[in-house]
This record gives sequence, C-alpha cells and structure tokens, in this order.
Amino acid sequence: MKISLITVVFNGADFLEECISSVCSQVDVDLEYIIVDGGSTDGTLDIIKNYNAHIHHFVTEKDNGLYDAINKGIKLATGDIIGILNADDSFESINVLAQVAKAFKNNINLDGLYGNLNYVHPQNKNIIRKWKSKEADYSDIEKGWMPAHPTLYLRRNVFTSFGNYTLDLGTAADYDFILRIFHTYKIKTAYLPILMVNMRTGGLSNNSLNSLFNALLNDYKALKRNKVSHPLSVLLQKKLSKLSQFF
Repeated sequence: MKISLITVVFNGADFLEECISSVCSQVDVDLEYIIVDGGSTDGTLDIIKNYNAHIHHFVTEKDNGLYDAINKGIKLATGDIIGILNADDSFESINVLAQVAKAFKNNINLDGLYGNLNYVHPQNKNIIRKWKSKEADYSDIEKGWMPAHPTLYLRRNVFTSFGNYTLDLGTAADYDFILRIFHTYKIKTAYLPILMVNMRTGGLSNNSLNSLFNALLNDYKALKRNKVSHPLSVLLQKKLSKLSQFF
C-alpha cells in the first residue's frame, strides 16, 4: 500500500530540512514524496536539491496560495493514501507512516484516519499545547470537534469522489474540506491513538488580529456552506475546545 505525502513550501528554508529529514527517516513504508514549491527565493530550492533522491515529484512555480499548492500535489499523487506534512512541521517518530499504512491494511473499508499532534515553539520546539483527538463521527462535528488536519490521511478516492480544497475561504479551506467529508458525506474514519506530528506555531491564520478575524469569518462561511446546524454555536464550541489543549 503506497502513501503519497505532500509538502508545500514557499520561502521555508528555516525549517524545511527538518521536515524533509523526518520524511526520509520513515521506515517500512512504500512512500511517494511530493514537494510543491511556490517559487521560493530564500535557499529553499537548494535544500530540496540535496534530497532529490528521496523526492518523487517536485514542482516549483507561482501558485494561488497554500491550498492551490496542495491541490497540485494531490493531482500528482498516485498512492492509495494521501497525507500532507507542512514545511514547518515534522513527524514525531520514524514509524508514523508505517502505522498509518498498517491501519488502512487492517480495515479495507476505512476511508481516512487521524491522530494526535503537538503544537511546539518555532525555535526551541518546547510543547505549547497538545491536540489529543478521539474516536468521532459526523455528529461530533456539530459539537465543534474536528481532527488535527496535519494528521489526516485519506484514501485517494476520497478526493476524486468529493473534491479537493476550495480556494475561496482562505485558511479555512482545510476546515471546509473536513466539514465536507466528515459531515456532508460521512466518510468512514478511525482514530489512530499515537502522536504523529510536531507542528510549529505561528501559522497563516494566527499572525495578526486581522488574520484571526478573517479565519473566524471563513470558518463560519464553511459551516454555512456545508449546512451544519447552528453554525455560531458550533464555532463557539470549536474555539472553546482548544482551551483543554493547554493543560
């Protein structure tokens, strides 16, 4: 069972090598690694060249943002399973992908799975908060729950059946996608109870008050688009649920 892993990057030289190294260190897995670069000018391309032997598809060109780049990676993917590892993030251990593949092999009816994630400081990687997930279904979406997107792995036919990431909701594109597949189409998923990814804080949706407001507004639009009942209540519960991750 082949896993296609997509990393998208734009001027990410500070942390990209750690990301790629954590991918190359994965053991006991049939891996197709795809990197989509947005036209970096900071040394990112030199880092990528050093790992040519481990990269199966590489694109560097201007794009329309993060999710446009991810969609390009999905189009290139030929694996049975597709996952995403952002350029600032890294796998927690060398056997994360092996455990993902094993879970899919053991359940042929499984459409997707997700696990746990740590938010870490950008520089010293101290843990800031822990996102521990749970077994859940579409009804949990209506209570503000969602899986940690960087831990989400899906069969390729989920994308061909239900579409890729939308480009009109900014940083809420991943939330819109999760609402679509979990709530609207109710795919069959499972919780893999392991720590999968260390994710650096300081993403696009959290770098200013204006960004935070736009992210909130786009989350609301995503809920409305996917016809989730009581969107304001869901949005409030979604935000409040993050508080427990700090303890």
